[in-house]
Amino acid sequence: MTHSNSGLRLGRRGFLATTAAAGGVAASADQGFAMESPPLHQPGIITPQQPCAYFITFDLATTKRDEVVALLRRWTEAADALMAGVSVNGLVDSGEIDGLKDRDLTITIGFGPGLFQKDGKDRYGLNAHRPGALADLPRFTGDQLVPARTGGDLCIQCCANDPQTTLHASRELTRLAYGVADPRWAQAGFLPSFGKGKTPRNLMGFKDGTINPDSQNPQSAGRYIWAADTDLPWMQGGSYLVSRIIRIALEHWDRTPVSFQEETMGREKQSGAPIGGHDEFEPLTLAQKDHDGNPVTAQNSHARLAAPEENGGAQILRRAYSYDNGLSFTAERWPPWRQGMEMDAGLLFMSWQQDPRTGFTRIFERMSKFDMMNQYTTHIGGGLFACPGRRKGGYIGQALFEA
Repeated sequence: MTHSNSGLRLGRRGFLATTAAAGGVAASADQGFAMESPPLHQPGIITPQQPCAYFITFDLATTKRDEVVALLRRWTEAADALMAGVSVNGLVDSGEIDGLKDRDLTITIGFGPGLFQKDGKDRYGLNAHRPGALADLPRFTGDQLVPARTGGDLCIQCCANDPQTTLHASRELTRLAYGVADPRWAQAGFLPSFGKGKTPRNLMGFKDGTINPDSQNPQSAGRYIWAADTDLPWMQGGSYLVSRIIRIALEHWDRTPVSFQEETMGREKQSGAPIGGHDEFEPLTLAQKDHDGNPVTAQNSHARLAAPEENGGAQILRRAYSYDNGLSFTAERWPPWRQGMEMDAGLLFMSWQQDPRTGFTRIFERMSKFDMMNQYTTHIGGGLFACPGRRKGGYIGQALFEA
């Protein structure tokens, strides 16, 4: 690998390594960029979900293309080192994870629309290579996006078995960006383990992520998760991320009878089964009627509106985390429109897809207008990012900058 002028090198045996199982790249430090090799997927996309996440975005502060390239080289090398558990020479490690075992760290790097064009300017000569799938998301009904928690030219997702590991990785990579990219917003998330093969519950007490494409099946992943063969060459092996910070009015939800919670969700709370069903993975009861002729699963229930059957077969890979930021002053969107200090908690929604236009946007356009869940949830931030594949020996985004 060609190194940046920063002098950054890996310690311990001087190699870059990530595990093939995580979709990483193993390369010697002096290995050239093999354009003929197939692109590999970044880790942290179809990797089995770790319990802790730290997601951070950055605004590029430089006008120089070569400084962006140098940053991506540094990030790639450092990410490989952090995931492999080796030191990065040239950095004085912050030391807070010394002695921690079984970190299971993955790092995923992505590019926002601002890398290609910002304020009407093609800052780095890349706008001609912006994928159609990275089209700006529309403004959805009910959005209350806070600018300070929205957008970003670059993003880093760090996932691991404990929160200190994810924060540590973020700190190290943020230091490497000094003078080139400034942190914009960040959100930590957690996902308690409910046992192997068990669907986790979100803060509303319902199982979250029952209907997901089979990410371990190459045919399913190729159809719903990875960039299409017809996408731009530099995005091959990659995926598109839509992240959303979704605040949940937990105090309002907790005062709601369970029967109405289930009608809102379109699932039984305890079992996760469809309304009228017994098992979590039974088909949704979308066509069934009750004795009065009404749909068993309400027409505006969350599960129905999100179902592939209701969206032309559209699916996205949900890899979401709960979050808790303590308390903040909030004005509720729905009666009784209470104002005061309430829990600033909810869902760090992370969805991966082949194309957000036919994935997240197609699904959420109807949900944003009709979902019964909207009386409890508010989208307050997030971003859209292209997370490309990576060729053996190369840095993240090299195929884009050499296109």
